[in-house]
Amino acid sequence: MQKYFPVIIVFLFFLSCNSASKRDGVDDKELLTVTIEPQRYFLNQIAGDIFRINTLVPPGTSPETYEPAPSVMLEMAKSKIYFKVGDLGFERAWSSRLSDNNPDVKVVDCSAGIELMGGHIHDHEDGDLDHHHESMDPHVWSSPKAVKIFVQNMADALISEYPEYEDIFNENLERFVAKVDSIDQLISTALEDIPARSFIIFHPALSYFAEDYNLHQHSIEFEGKSPSLSQIRELVDVARKENINTLFIQKGFDKKNAEVIASEVGAEIFEIDPLSYKWDEELIRIAEILSRWNN
Repeated sequence: MQKYFPVIIVFLFFLSCNSASKRDGVDDKELLTVTIEPQRYFLNQIAGDIFRINTLVPPGTSPETYEPAPSVMLEMAKSKIYFKVGDLGFERAWSSRLSDNNPDVKVVDCSAGIELMGGHIHDHEDGDLDHHHESMDPHVWSSPKAVKIFVQNMADALISEYPEYEDIFNENLERFVAKVDSIDQLISTALEDIPARSFIIFHPALSYFAEDYNLHQHSIEFEGKSPSLSQIRELVDVARKENINTLFIQKGFDKKNAEVIASEVGAEIFEIDPLSYKWDEELIRIAEILSRWNN
């Protein structure tokens, strides 16, 4: 928690300076902020080009460890709505402070109403006391079924704030939900009969995807940390037992441990990007890899 404190202080200072101010008129579109790129994709599907959309976490950066610069927080303070995922790393540190200190920015929890899965344990420091916080797994956007609830929450917030666009939002939402259903059916068909139903991934970002399609995800990371040698050996044993041929590693992560495991069991390593703006293409690509290599 302490590592976020200086950023939070600077952010709150910027908020106090900007709470009564208006934008300079360079772009007359309202500004909305999201945490990650898949959210920007969802928002564009619902709202088209009505708004400017600011993404907090840059491509190739982990939202679990991201520390936003004061300039990023200042831009966020200009937003009409902030759409948070729900329980991503840095969201826990300061999203409540945004709501408390700048009531002009509406904060929307996009995961509201989604049945969340258990996540891993985080270490925190408060003064001289160390304690653990067990978070829920925030990666709900890997599930097409959960995404339908996710985007409904986004649409409801937009309609509440901009009722003049209600018909546009609802029409776009209906069209996008139909697309999500088609993607869900496509993935279900691709994965329905694969004999090997397990895969290994560095960071456990596909838990909801695995749940949707009756797959088993094994994470190289252990409670948010790199694995020990004994944990790597256990993963190798699991991979052999479950005939795992597919090993995913997220873009920007260290491949060393993945390469050790892959070489031991003869698995293929595939780089994926669950944080890609091209949410639909990436999810289908992941399914195609599993369909091909787990047969």
